[in-house]
Amino acid sequence: MQSMWYLDSGCSRRMMGDIKKFSKVSHKVSGHVTYGDNNKGKIMGTCKVKTSFAVEIDDVLLVNGLKHNLLSISQLHYNNLKVTFEVNHCLICHASSNELILGCKSSNIYMVDF
Repeated sequence: MQSMWYLDSGCSRRMMGDIKKFSKVSHKVSGHVTYGDNNKGKIMGTCKVKTSFAVEIDDVLLVNGLKHNLLSISQLHYNNLKVTFEVNHCLICHASSNELILGCKSSNIYMVDF
């Protein structure tokens, strides 16, 4: 299940808008998220997203109409992942193994393809 994620230091939660990328969606969560421009998106549920990294990203919010997958850097740290930023790329490394994912930088945005 491949998907591009934008690493976001201002994002307090992991979010995506494409329900097809979710496994085991729980539709019990409700409420809204507020974006940087003060617009709001309706939370439709939560789930886990599997990565090519043998790591599942927990508590990802399904947000109605969200066009990009946003990955909270602080929440990566909570999952024992270390993020290192370089000039043209970033590295995400699992703390308990030598596995890592290389992300790219484009137009001042760091992205990773799981």
